[in-house]
Amino acid sequence: MQMRFDGRLGFPGGFVDPQDVSLEEGLNRELHEELGPGAASLHVAEDHYLSSHVPEGPRRVVTHFYAKQLTLEELRTLEDRATQAKEHGLEVMGLIRVPLYTLSDGVGGLPAFLSNTFIGNSREQLIHALDTLQLMPREQLQKAVTMTQKRP
Repeated sequence: MQMRFDGRLGFPGGFVDPQDVSLEEGLNRELHEELGPGAASLHVAEDHYLSSHVPEGPRRVVTHFYAKQLTLEELRTLEDRATQAKEHGLEVMGLIRVPLYTLSDGVGGLPAFLSNTFIGNSREQLIHALDTLQLMPREQLQKAVTMTQKRP
């Protein structure tokens, strides 16, 4: 995930430009702009699609969510090169790793992370991706979400 210019957490992405042939082409362009040269080798494709969201209200911007698992080496390369991104320091303040654990106090780790402020439906997208990609046991994920809902 990334820390955005407005202090909220979100995923890289943006609008599809008229010259983009597909959603995936637009996404890969945005990834390069926001994540830098490390994103070039991470080509996101149609089979990485997870979901779409159409919000209620007058401003109906449809969002499409893609998720791709990375190796630790790919993640480190991405992190190392992120400061070279066109949008670094402007639109994107930095990358943030999501803690895939809960500390013994039941609050630290993922529950605390989920208590942050997210842009749009990024929090729900994160939870959906963690579950769909089975990045942590479902029971542990559900406990983290429940613990977050109990916090003031």
